[in-house]
Amino acid sequence: MATESAAHEIEQRPEPVSRPKILADGVMGMLLFVFAEIMMFAGLISAHRIVRSQVAGEMWPPYGQPRLPVQETAVNTAALLVSGIVLVFAHLAFKKEASRARLPILIALLLGLFFVGSQGAEWVALLGEGLTIQSSTYGGFFYLIVGAHGLHAIAAILALGWASFELYKGRLTGSQLATVSVFWYFVVLLWPVLYLIVYL
Repeated sequence: MATESAAHEIEQRPEPVSRPKILADGVMGMLLFVFAEIMMFAGLISAHRIVRSQVAGEMWPPYGQPRLPVQETAVNTAALLVSGIVLVFAHLAFKKEASRARLPILIALLLGLFFVGSQGAEWVALLGEGLTIQSSTYGGFFYLIVGAHGLHAIAAILALGWASFELYKGRLTGSQLATVSVFWYFVVLLWPVLYLIVYL
């Protein structure tokens, strides 16, 4: 008798209500990853600021070390920022019709490649002028911070390239595009901060 009443109570329970997710799992995971990366770059920036503030006579860059190409890198910075804006348009186009996002994503990808290629050329020139990771703390921090961002930029370009390929095949979903975009926006928005701190 007791078993029948217990079974009856279980049957009377209402079905659990499934609530829609605020964020897709991929987007949430990427946001957590980006937060961890922000903490890493915050540590690098803090170390850079502390060492720079302790330089005798506030001579930065140190004597005998080349100055960073501020104007040339400003062009690279503008290209990367434009790529982020273009990716916003890709999102808007994707919501209306997925195929209309192909061109904006391709443009964002090409601008990202331009940025990485230009930064690579800058590194080659600076190495030729004697700025190495071992030449001074100035060079060490430059290659460490800018190099870390460069690795993230390359990873973001690969992710955007994958998204472009999936879109071309008609398999890209909105959540996948959003996940890749979060990483791209992180790379885009972090760079102006690094540019102001490291180059100026």
